[in-house]
Amino acid sequence: MTNIPSDLLYTNDDEWLRVEDDSALVGITDYAQDALSDIVYLELPEVGSTFAAGENFGVVESVKAASDLYMPVAGEIIAVNEALIDTPELVNADPYGQAWMIKIRVENRADLEGLLSPDAYQAHVDARA
Repeated sequence: MTNIPSDLLYTNDDEWLRVEDDSALVGITDYAQDALSDIVYLELPEVGSTFAAGENFGVVESVKAASDLYMPVAGEIIAVNEALIDTPELVNADPYGQAWMIKIRVENRADLEGLLSPDAYQAHVDARA
């Protein structure tokens, strides 16, 4: 059973978003880390970079494959989880906690309406099973 916390929003590309006032933490879902297997490397953006919704902001590499990371909503990078550079395996161990990847300033809160609810993401995962 895939872990899908009820307090997050999700994308079809398996990113999650935890909204905190005008900012949000972003990472990849339990489903994504499980599909990738052992994560060995992460490429994350610089603080101050801005991205449009759906734009590639980084790369996650595992023993099986490399996968692009996509911005759930438009925004500016205000923090990067530097711990993941040295310990990328945290993504496998704690995808919704210690393994947040970036913190963004959400440019337009209306963008959040285009994301998936936990139930909708569960249906999306189930459809791929």
